[in-house]
Amino acid sequence: MKNVLLLTLLLGHTISKAQLSQASRDSISRISVMDHQQMKQQLGITVANRPGPSGNPEAPNAANRDESKVNKYVLPDPLILKNGVAVKSPKDWWEKRRPEIVEDFDREVYGRLPKNVPAVTWRLVSVKDTTLGNYPIKEKTLTGIVDNTSFPGIKVEIELVLVTPINTRGPVPVVMEFGFIRWPFGNITPVQTNRLISAAEPGWKEQLIARGWGYAILNPTSIQADNGAGLRQGIIGLVNKGEPRRPDDWGALRAWAWGASRAVDYFETDADVDEKRLAIEGLSRYGKAAVLAMAYEPRFSLAFVGSSGAGGTKILRRVFGEQVENLAGTGEYHWFCGNFIKYASTLTPDDLPVDAHELVALCAPRPVFISSGSPQVEGQWVDAKGMFLGAVHAGPVYKLLGGNDLATTEFPIIGTPLVSGDIAFRQHAGGHSTGPNWSTWISWACRYWGDCKYF
Repeated sequence: MKNVLLLTLLLGHTISKAQLSQASRDSISRISVMDHQQMKQQLGITVANRPGPSGNPEAPNAANRDESKVNKYVLPDPLILKNGVAVKSPKDWWEKRRPEIVEDFDREVYGRLPKNVPAVTWRLVSVKDTTLGNYPIKEKTLTGIVDNTSFPGIKVEIELVLVTPINTRGPVPVVMEFGFIRWPFGNITPVQTNRLISAAEPGWKEQLIARGWGYAILNPTSIQADNGAGLRQGIIGLVNKGEPRRPDDWGALRAWAWGASRAVDYFETDADVDEKRLAIEGLSRYGKAAVLAMAYEPRFSLAFVGSSGAGGTKILRRVFGEQVENLAGTGEYHWFCGNFIKYASTLTPDDLPVDAHELVALCAPRPVFISSGSPQVEGQWVDAKGMFLGAVHAGPVYKLLGGNDLATTEFPIIGTPLVSGDIAFRQHAGGHSTGPNWSTWISWACRYWGDCKYF
């Protein structure tokens, strides 16, 4: 096992610093399978996992893409206590029902945040003045050094870049994205990755800077590797001192969300940042991490959740697109706690004590914008309607807490912005990206942050 751990540590470094070779990918897969099996042994599961459907629509086991074939299911009521008593007041939500939902997510889905997570010390690596489009900006590169005195064999250094406009009247709102500061193909700065959405619309970073807001990029794999082979390294491995996880230990999604909270700790110390106006954004697996970060970190005031699919804002019980069986397999199980594997083997998704609408409800009453691409371009694996329903069924909690729900239960046509409430939804006509929804999100965010330029 020592050799396996050593290889895992080496692979984790490779994953974050360079493009992987085929041999490295094979090694990661092999170690992930071993770790997955070890967790099943802890759980006493001797049967094989049910296989998940294929994302290839031409495959014999293709995922369902036909709305008429969606199963009937019953969702847990976010406003009914486990003893069957209805939640009638905000006090009951905060003191009784919300803790029940958090406990279920912690124990069965995302895993528990350990009590002994070490402290993070932020170090300013560099500061430079540059430009983005026609706008002067300040770019800070930071490293979050995690205290590893309890286990020096594992080192965790969190990568963060903060960009703010120059010549503002004071601290500015900041949108933080789960993203990459350095790509496997070479070093690229956040300014260089400011891609254009179209010839007429600048990229999201320039749109934010033009409004006088800032942005940050947090590298999730500098916190925890995105594979099962890395579970004995990163922040999870550091806390466990290189040992395997227990069934309710946190997975990568919860670890990434923890890292987002540590970035907020830094923002509270930076005079350029308005710590009362912080948003979290992510796409795909990082969309899952974004809504999880919003649910668990009250200092985020807004969220922009892009194509999060199953494990994010999509209803898990709904048989359409990606399924629990995919999430609990050897390629994705590391996002979750070990207990989650049960729901693809000895139990079913209908046995889950919680579902995605309750994750959205944990964000209440703070505003959440759910984004998706079109079925023709993005495909139907992420299940846009399933995410929409996650938003719909979180509505009663928002209303209980004095907020506004989505204001409809009818799935809209592509391009329709449902932005009148504190839960918002828009399915754009593009692919697997938040890009085409940024201008809509910014306009919606202005309702909460103000339509000010800060210059």
